Amino acid sequence: MRKKRILLLSEGFGKGHTQAAHALSTQLRQSSAGIITRVIELGAFLHPTLAPWVFSAYRRTVTSQPRLYGMLYRNQYDKRPGRVASLVLHRIFYSQTKAIIKQLKPDLIVCTHPFPSIIVSRLKRAGLNVPLFTVITDYDVHGTWLESAVDKYLVSTPLVKDRLLTCGVPEKRIEVTGIPVHPNFRKAHSKELIRQEFGLKAMPTVMVMGGGWGVFKKEEKEELLTYLASWSKDIQLLICLGTNEKARRQLLEEEAFQHPNIHLIGYTREISKLMDISDLLITKPGGMTCTEAMAKGIPMLFYSPIPGQEEHNCTYFQEHGYGQRITSLDMIDHWFKLLLENYPELAKRRTDIREGHNEDEQSCTFAILDYLAQSDKRSYIQASSKTPLIQW
Repeated sequence: MRKKRILLLSEGFGKGHTQAAHALSTQLRQSSAGIITRVIELGAFLHPTLAPWVFSAYRRTVTSQPRLYGMLYRNQYDKRPGRVASLVLHRIFYSQTKAIIKQLKPDLIVCTHPFPSIIVSRLKRAGLNVPLFTVITDYDVHGTWLESAVDKYLVSTPLVKDRLLTCGVPEKRIEVTGIPVHPNFRKAHSKELIRQEFGLKAMPTVMVMGGGWGVFKKEEKEELLTYLASWSKDIQLLICLGTNEKARRQLLEEEAFQHPNIHLIGYTREISKLMDISDLLITKPGGMTCTEAMAKGIPMLFYSPIPGQEEHNCTYFQEHGYGQRITSLDMIDHWFKLLLENYPELAKRRTDIREGHNEDEQSCTFAILDYLAQSDKRSYIQASSKTPLIQW
């Protein structure tokens, strides 16, 4: 029997969208031996030379002109993608998408970024007969996600579902599943082995994320990071800089970051392990990173949310008790003193976060597998109805 083929399409505008695609891909393959998956960052796949330039320009705009980005985000907040915008995306960047789909012959397409969802929706309106699921990877919905050809939206919370309903999406096309995270973030790893692997001490540990895009701007480094480093005698700091090797080298050269309790970590696939030994996470409120942290139960402090989706995420996380936005260095003092002087209370918060974020880790997977199973039933009934009855 032919295995079911699921094509997951993402984009490189931030790592979270593709992380969600890979997480869902892993869950699907682990849940059924009858599933084949393929994850593609569509723009980079079609334009390996042009795409990095486009993504770099986007990053520069977000980090250097956040107010401009926020203004554009809010201006288009309630607006669906127009035909002209869809056509421009298709002609300039995604004109070969139909050929990819024809070659791979997927039984289902899952998009974790709005751009591929726009393109596949356009192809469906033109006659493509492949079901389309769209996973919204934040805790709010921008108008760019809204497409009439999407067969099912998989969303993070009931609030996002309500937002889609107010935008006219039929309820039967929305399912609250949470954002998929890799199964490693649901596992508890050995803290002792992790510390041995990374050369870390058994002491209060704070993880800092968000440097991969160079978002630790000069003023943030001087104020936030340098202040954090001043606590290194009592607090172990794991500063994760992702692929931003330039920023890592710069920090390594500064005396303030040369303390043995400060670890400047480059790109790693072991974030789930590092979260296991971290007592507090300081991060930007990206949907994927924070969902992974909630799965681990780590309290969070947020800095410099990007106007738009990160601001909405930040509001959601604060309202539900998963973290706080840093409004002054006094807040860091409060949390670090809590970590040092009242660790049981912080440990209880970790348990509360994990239990409060108790969504089924397989919800997205089950929604997809159930849809495929129902499709098989429908196909069987349709085929049977066309078969002449045998007369005895």
